[in-house]
Amino acid sequence: MAPGKKRLANIELLRILAMLMVTMLHYLDKGGVLPDLTGSLGPNGYAAWVLELLSIVAVDIYMLISGFFLVESGFKTKRLVQLICQVLFYSLLIPLASMACGILDPSQLTLYQILYYVFPVQMVHYWFITAYVTMYLFSPILCVAVKGMKKEQLRLVIILLLLFLSVSKSVIPVQLTMDNLGYDGLWFICVYLVAAYLRLYGMEELKEKKLAQKGFLLYFILSAAMFCLTFFIRFLYMKTGKFGYFITTVCGYNHILTLLAAVCLFVGFYNWKIREGVLSRIILRIAPYSLGVYLLQEHWEIRTLWPSWLGASAGGSAAVFCARCLGSVILAFGIGICVDMLRGALFALIGRLALCRRINDFFCRIDELLPDQKGK
Repeated sequence: MAPGKKRLANIELLRILAMLMVTMLHYLDKGGVLPDLTGSLGPNGYAAWVLELLSIVAVDIYMLISGFFLVESGFKTKRLVQLICQVLFYSLLIPLASMACGILDPSQLTLYQILYYVFPVQMVHYWFITAYVTMYLFSPILCVAVKGMKKEQLRLVIILLLLFLSVSKSVIPVQLTMDNLGYDGLWFICVYLVAAYLRLYGMEELKEKKLAQKGFLLYFILSAAMFCLTFFIRFLYMKTGKFGYFITTVCGYNHILTLLAAVCLFVGFYNWKIREGVLSRIILRIAPYSLGVYLLQEHWEIRTLWPSWLGASAGGSAAVFCARCLGSVILAFGIGICVDMLRGALFALIGRLALCRRINDFFCRIDELLPDQKGK
C-alpha cells in the first residue's frame, strides 16, 4: 500500500513489531546462536529460545493484518503488480550490485540461480512472498465466499480447517507428511479466513467476553505455554530418546498455540488507540517500508551473511547476549527501512512517467472485471 494512504497507527505499529520479530527469527537462526534443543543448553541458550518463542507469532500476525483489511478492501491487480515489482527490485538488484563490486563472479552463475533472481515468486526465492501471492490470488473467491456465508457457516469452516491443518499436528507426536509448518499458501488461506471472521464478527464477540483488553496478557501467557511445552517435550526426549521431531513443533507457524498467541497480540493492538501526534506520524511513515526489510535480509546472496556482519555471537552473559540480539535486530531493521525508502522514492519517480500511468490505467480496467468484493 502506498505511503500516504490512510492507516491505523496501532496496527502499523504491530506491523513494525512483526517485522522486528521476523528479523529476530532470522538473526537467531542464520546467525547460528539458536542452539539445538537435543543438546545441552546454557543460560544464553535458554535466553535465545525465549526470544525465538516470543517472536514466532510474526508471520501469523502479518497474515492477520493482511486478511483483516483485505476482506473489505478487496483484490487489486495493481497492488499485486506493485508487490512483484518490489520483490524484483531486490531479487535483481542485489546480485547485480554484487557483480559490480566484484563479490559475485558472473561466470559462476548457473541457470538455476538466474531463474531464482528473475522469477523470485515462482522459484520460491522468498517463501513468504510465494505463499502470500498464492493466498492473494485466491482472495477474490475467498472474499465473496466469506461474505456469502452465514456467521455459523464461516465459523464451522474455520474450525474444520484448524483441526485439519493445526490442531492435528499440534497434538499428534509424529511428523505428518503434509505438515509444512505453515510455510505455504494453504496455511495463509486459513489465517486469512480467521482474520476475515475477526473483521466481520470476532471483535464484537471478544468485547462481549471482555478478552479484547486482555490481548497483551494472553499473548505472554500463551508464549510462556509454548516455552513450557517445548521444554517439557525436550525433557521427555532427554529421558527417553524419543519425540526428537516433536521438540520444535511449537516453532511451526501453524501450531495452534502460535496462532492463538498471534490473534491475542493482534486483538491487543487493535484495541490500543494511539493518539495523533509525533509518534503516530513516525509509525505511519516507517510501516509501509517494513516488507523491504524482509526482502533485503532474506535475499539468497546475503541471508546467511548479514547476522555475522552485525557480530552475531552466543558469547557473553545472558544480559549481554540479549542486548546484542536486540541491538542487532534494530540496526538491521533500520538499514532495511532506509533502503526501502530509497526504493520507494525511485518507484515514485518512475510512476510519474506517461508509460507507467498508462500501465496503471490498464490494470485499473482489469480490476473492474473482478467480482464486487465489498458488498456483504
